[in-house]
Amino acid sequence: MTDLIDIRRVQTSVEEIFHEFGPRPGRSERIACVCAVLTNPYAGRYEPDILPMMEALKAAGLDMATRCLNALGGDPGTVEGYGKGAIVGSAGELEHGALWHVPGGYAMREILGNAKAIVPSTKKVAGPGARIDIPVTHINASYVRSHFGAVEIGVPGSPQADELVFVLVMTTGARIHERVGGLRADQISVGDGQR
Repeated sequence: MTDLIDIRRVQTSVEEIFHEFGPRPGRSERIACVCAVLTNPYAGRYEPDILPMMEALKAAGLDMATRCLNALGGDPGTVEGYGKGAIVGSAGELEHGALWHVPGGYAMREILGNAKAIVPSTKKVAGPGARIDIPVTHINASYVRSHFGAVEIGVPGSPQADELVFVLVMTTGARIHERVGGLRADQISVGDGQR
């Protein structure tokens, strides 16, 4: 931990979805979320150079990605979808949430064996108890329609004005009753992170 990174708490959750209305499909989808609540060292002031924090967040990104994977059993081969996000407390600015793009995204791609697709992301400035929808796509091809989704998550009581909440999400498969066509996971062939 550096003087820029002060993790106050970590929340891990796993949801398992068996079916939605229709028949049980013979598989479940598991969704793991890891949220870290950190002190925002830039809260209450404008700091022109915030890049040192992005570098300092790399270790936290790897730790959170490892926690997320372990919550799903620890096997990278079972993870098919991912996403990330940030909630910035009211004394911060949206750009502080953008610091999570590199350390959060690259950590998951590394832990999962160099996944190809860009990690979708969202961020906002909000008060304590705020929730955020984290977009999810397939880890190797962003055009795999069956894996498009979102996970709503939040940490009770956070972010306080001087806090940041960084989020990572991993899923084990497509939406439970996906049936809207498009590129399928078993049809990924280009290897460009899109198709």
